[in-house]
Amino acid sequence: MKDNQSMNPYNGEILENYTLDSSSAIHNKLQKALKIEASWSTLEIEDRCQLLTKVAELLIDRKEEYATLMTKEMGKPISQGIAEIEKCAWVCDFYALNAEDLLADEIIDTDADESFISHDPLGCVLAVMPWNYPFWQVLRFAAPTLTAGNTAILKHAKNVTGCSMAIEQLFLDAGYPEGCFQSIKAGHEEIEKLIADDGIKAVTLTGSEKAGRSIAATAGSNLKKSVLELGGNNACVVWEDADLDQYISTMATARMQNTGQSCIAAKRFIVCADIYDAFLEKFTNQVTSFKVGDPIKEDTFIGVMAREDLAEELQKQVQDSIDLGAKVILGNERNGAYYSPTILTNVTEDMPVFKEETFGPVAAIIKVENREEAIKVATNSRFGLGSMLFTQDVDNAMNMISDIPDGAFFINDMVKSDPRLPFGGTKASGYGRELSREGILEFVNKKTVYIKK
Repeated sequence: MKDNQSMNPYNGEILENYTLDSSSAIHNKLQKALKIEASWSTLEIEDRCQLLTKVAELLIDRKEEYATLMTKEMGKPISQGIAEIEKCAWVCDFYALNAEDLLADEIIDTDADESFISHDPLGCVLAVMPWNYPFWQVLRFAAPTLTAGNTAILKHAKNVTGCSMAIEQLFLDAGYPEGCFQSIKAGHEEIEKLIADDGIKAVTLTGSEKAGRSIAATAGSNLKKSVLELGGNNACVVWEDADLDQYISTMATARMQNTGQSCIAAKRFIVCADIYDAFLEKFTNQVTSFKVGDPIKEDTFIGVMAREDLAEELQKQVQDSIDLGAKVILGNERNGAYYSPTILTNVTEDMPVFKEETFGPVAAIIKVENREEAIKVATNSRFGLGSMLFTQDVDNAMNMISDIPDGAFFINDMVKSDPRLPFGGTKASGYGRELSREGILEFVNKKTVYIKK
């Protein structure tokens, strides 16, 4: 089998060589999940919630350990890694507290003596997850899915295999039965076989549009439920009355957090002409104030990208845009996996940094004449994950909610996921929802029950 290598993107250190699981090993793990299904799905919901509470406790106890692992495997600044683990504990606590109510039978008044909707688990769900938030992406799926009574198999990105194995051990240490949550190391062909297996009842993927199309096609051909959380090209719209002094830090953080490697990052800054010069000056100053350096140091805000090839791809998107007339205000320097925080102006709608998702620390600035043009430009995207609008005219901004067909619309804040709110996109950003009530009900059978006595 091919080796699966884990490497520190900051210093090039080889962390570990892993061997991919054989077909028989993957089959055995699926059989283990199927064997535990009956007892797990019928376990009292209170008992499943207690186990989830234990997961939250272990996450907090081990947050420095897990954050360090993320930093070594994919270069996440360690302070942001600690925040990620704390958020994972939050999603576990949320579902531990609310799952029983969220999964309760929904009583429907009909001409029957009794009629309601029950929420039964589907069975084993396959999760294909990315490297950029290697704990959060998994826990926001696993917490509701397992608590609903399903089992799960995780295929994580190959460069965060250590995180994948640590998450499996986390659930075991919390007291989950063997087979309830398992991690596999597999290539594309093995994943296709697994989706086709009758033992897999549904699949969820967070990743690229290309991967999403492939997984959806395989799931669809096998009549399996799928949820896709794909890329984003989020607009940050800045109207002429925006309070820059209050929100410029939020806007810059929305682009540069996690070294810009986030699907929900602000990527296209669409700024009204009256405030454009002030915005550009304050935004540039804010970005240059972020500490760049070794991601293992607590004061580092921007580190390296997760792999050198990702930095090369980002550099090409920028250079192709420069060739079309974009102007570099800051950055555009690369050294290995490091790509400097970069600001581009004179960006037009035919450039890669406008049309494509830029997965790294690059901010594309677009000047528009007025609010109406700003909304029109913001909606010119194949993606539909989220948008943010900064203004003091909140009432008017609220009138724009239905004009931007994204999965999220934030006014005077950056787009972010919250366990209490559904999360997901439209168009090329995927379909389905994670988190909140909608997330826990994605992988259940909403069964109609009709009784006459």
